[in-house]
Amino acid sequence: MAGKKKDKKRVKKKKKPSFNPLNLGHKKKVKPRWRKPRGTANKKRRRFEFAGALPNIGYRNTKTVRGLRKDGTLEVLVRNLKDLEGLNEKKNVVVKIAGSVGKKKRLTINAQAKEKGLRVLNFKEEKKG
Repeated sequence: MAGKKKDKKRVKKKKKPSFNPLNLGHKKKVKPRWRKPRGTANKKRRRFEFAGALPNIGYRNTKTVRGLRKDGTLEVLVRNLKDLEGLNEKKNVVVKIAGSVGKKKRLTINAQAKEKGLRVLNFKEEKKG
């Protein structure tokens, strides 16, 4: 098998349910996002099992895996060249350039990151020709 990739260490995070409002799927207006149930007769607030889970601290991941991506790397948001300082010493760091950064600065940030041996997640090389 010539084209087999190396298995990277994958971070095992806890599985958690999707925290949706009670009537999702029954009413057209109800969107798939969390809203705290506040009504006095609300079955979700009263913690009826059929109503689904409420978010609580028990679903939190351990400190060792919190904030990590699935491949075990830490994602760092970069807005300028100053944010790249000090990242070359750290292991398992990937860079994500902020959306508000313009094209010129994106190019310089990408060049600087490559120089330091960091991987940039959201930089696409333009095809010439």
